[in-house]
Amino acid sequence: MPKIADIEDTPNPNAKKFILREPLTWGITRSYENAGQAMDDLLAAAIFDIEHVTNVFYVDRWLTVTQDGRADWKELLHRVADRIRAAPAADEQSARLTAAAAIPISDMSPDDQQRLYMINGLLDEQIRPYLQGDGGDLHVLALEGNKLTVHYQGACGSCPSSISGTLVSIENLVKTIEPDIEVVAV
Repeated sequence: MPKIADIEDTPNPNAKKFILREPLTWGITRSYENAGQAMDDLLAAAIFDIEHVTNVFYVDRWLTVTQDGRADWKELLHRVADRIRAAPAADEQSARLTAAAAIPISDMSPDDQQRLYMINGLLDEQIRPYLQGDGGDLHVLALEGNKLTVHYQGACGSCPSSISGTLVSIENLVKTIEPDIEVVAV
């Protein structure tokens, strides 16, 4: 049963970040944009059962919940906190096995694999820590030619600054190693 250490605001006024004392996962990201996606995740499904919840994102010792803007945060936070406290803490061994089994085999050329490795390294260093600090993250979906497709998760998924300013910053940063790249968010 994870204990909540703190609840933080995020740059997205419709999202809150719960900091936990025990991990919910060990390095495995869980991101759901609706209740249908969360059907097989007991914690996320329980949180989606709360009216006005539109997104659940969690990894390790933090969880971000986004609402539709029509709920009273004070009441919503109490209901979400009850669901978090009822969840089991992560089992490290089975989480690591699940993560290892989920690694996809890529059909990318060795050159494209190296390009993607370099891009992800840059994102890991200079972008993701800030997004995670704000209760979100960035997932690379594809690298096809000079087009990098990304998906925002958690609080970043519905934050207006993600689609404008942050996306431009990401593209400018990636252009330092891939000058002709275009970054698209979906």
